[in-house]
Amino acid sequence: MTAKSEAALKDTTWFLFWLVVFSAPIYSFSVYLGYTTPMISRITMWAPGSAALVTCLIRRIRIDSLGWHWPKWNVIGWSYFLPWFYALPVYFLAWLLIPGALDWSAFVTQSAQPYHIVNHAGLFAAAYSIPTTLIFAFLSTMMWALGEELGWRGFLQPRMGAWLGTTKGALVVGLIWAAWHYPVLLGADYNSGTPPAYALTCFTLTVVSMAVISGWLRTVSASIWPSVVLHAIHNTLIQAVLDAMTNTHGKAPYVTTEFGFGMTLTMAATAFVVARTCAKRNPTGVAA
Repeated sequence: MTAKSEAALKDTTWFLFWLVVFSAPIYSFSVYLGYTTPMISRITMWAPGSAALVTCLIRRIRIDSLGWHWPKWNVIGWSYFLPWFYALPVYFLAWLLIPGALDWSAFVTQSAQPYHIVNHAGLFAAAYSIPTTLIFAFLSTMMWALGEELGWRGFLQPRMGAWLGTTKGALVVGLIWAAWHYPVLLGADYNSGTPPAYALTCFTLTVVSMAVISGWLRTVSASIWPSVVLHAIHNTLIQAVLDAMTNTHGKAPYVTTEFGFGMTLTMAATAFVVARTCAKRNPTGVAA
């Protein structure tokens, strides 16, 4: 083992140690409750980032090596719109082909009730709730997504990528990232209500695909911000908008959400295209 590989192994070991230290108490509390509150979820999202920052301090790694610089705007644009390409077809087809899958009335009620809107509630939901969610909820979600991305893409992806190459390294990061969610997926309410084995399989494949996409964005831009944007708009678009419009009972959850096979297929296809495209632009797989 070379000195560089040995250093990367030590860095990764320290990161995983602190990841467990920061995550275990929060996950234990969620499992005890049987559910995850929004604030618990947000705190948990900063466990990987906290692990990365502490590891950098212990191992005397430069904090700026985590990829803080702002990349070209075209990379940010692709990061923002990629989830639209892989998510919208899944939901549109589910709403079209599965009877009762679209639950627009539930979304309208959820959107209009806090404002006591009675007349034209549907128009209010479409003209106000959706745009403000995709702008302002997205911007606030970036803060929480930053916590995860500092760990997964800022710290871990460069080390796994240097050892295995960008794609294989991202697959390893994706498996760790998915497994990190398992306690609340199996022990709390972080799932769509489908059987645990089904949800676990679809979720794992979906997260691994997202890790490949994010890993290559990190490599070609040498920045964590594209993956932060991707993560934030993914969560906002899917969880706050599309899931909120979709019936949580019947067959729809087996196709939609991060726990359905529809997203698994479209994200795997997107990951394949992104990896192929980025590899042609950056065949060495080394951060630009």
